[in-house]
Amino acid sequence: MSAEVLTPRAILERLVSFPTVSRDTNITLIDWVADYLGSHDIPAHRHVKADEPIKQGLFAHVGPEVTGGVVLSGHTDVVPIDGQAWDTDPFTIVEKDGLLYGRGTCDMKGFDALAIWALVEARRSGVTRPLQIALSYDEEIGCAGAPPLIEAMAETVPKASTAIIGEPSMMKTITGHKGGFGYNTHVQGFEVHSSLLHTGVSAIMSGAKLIDWANGENAAYAAATPSEIDAVFDPPYTTLHVGMIQGGTAHNITAKDCRFAMDWRFVPGDDAAAAKQRYLARVAELEAEMQTIRPEACVTLTEKFSVPGLKPEEDGSAEALVRQITGDNGRGVVSYGTEAGHFQAAGMSAVVCGPGDIAQAHQPNEYLSVAQLNEGEAFMRRLIDILKE
Repeated sequence: MSAEVLTPRAILERLVSFPTVSRDTNITLIDWVADYLGSHDIPAHRHVKADEPIKQGLFAHVGPEVTGGVVLSGHTDVVPIDGQAWDTDPFTIVEKDGLLYGRGTCDMKGFDALAIWALVEARRSGVTRPLQIALSYDEEIGCAGAPPLIEAMAETVPKASTAIIGEPSMMKTITGHKGGFGYNTHVQGFEVHSSLLHTGVSAIMSGAKLIDWANGENAAYAAATPSEIDAVFDPPYTTLHVGMIQGGTAHNITAKDCRFAMDWRFVPGDDAAAAKQRYLARVAELEAEMQTIRPEACVTLTEKFSVPGLKPEEDGSAEALVRQITGDNGRGVVSYGTEAGHFQAAGMSAVVCGPGDIAQAHQPNEYLSVAQLNEGEAFMRRLIDILKE
């Protein structure tokens, strides 16, 4: 008895039914994908997160056991629905007026479904050039799951030469995006009554100096003349941002603690390592200043995430392949980050192209249009035809 062949829509319905919020497990989804691929004689390989085994990545390979194939990259985690007003069950697809509502339909289980479908179709019809799938975890909290997954693939399956990362782009070709990194910053001061301010160290007021330093960095970045490669981004320069801050116990006590995240989004032309060193130097300077008043005062930094940018390539195979399929000759860049930079850093030509509008990502009543899902299916059919040539 032959295995059941599901449509992309049916696969998408199954994937959305698994509430794979980043803080929770994704194993039920991975189990289902592994079983479905296995039913079509496609071995699925798992990568288990070292320090959090409730999360797993999955990869698979069809076609000849040779290098130079194409890998379809997607992530399995979704953002929370907490505090969002949904009109329908977020984890059940509901179709209204040609739109498929559900958490992750757009970002990015729509592409995941298409990639799973394409792998099965490639196995059934036969390809002369390999096709692979890579499904990661923890993308929504800093693309942390991609590097170990790529390493696991390198040890198990032949290396692909081309990577298509299916973040929502309305099936347009995205050849570049900003990178990013961030530090969780914990400023520890010394509590005294605010009338004796000079004898204590306010963690909030000290931390504010770092935030104001970020304002200066932003002004300097904005004032600089962008390089040719950076000029196509919006904005065409690196930015720093603090989105949340916590600290203090009372209005008349110097704050013992202040916590915030300092995040960068940097253009490809900027030196991220140099930017990190400037922050570390300013932190060290502030810490020394604080310790002249109270030696126990300090600043602790913990790296929050690090996502390399996607640099537009000259004559890149990924860009050429996607343009051959879509006919899209525009050069698109975006300011958000994806896992594409990690694949590029691993020596693969990479491009972003997937169904859906990024404006829908993370939103209540997130949706993917049926038209975009159909366009994605047509894309995959043409890709398989090319891999059969």
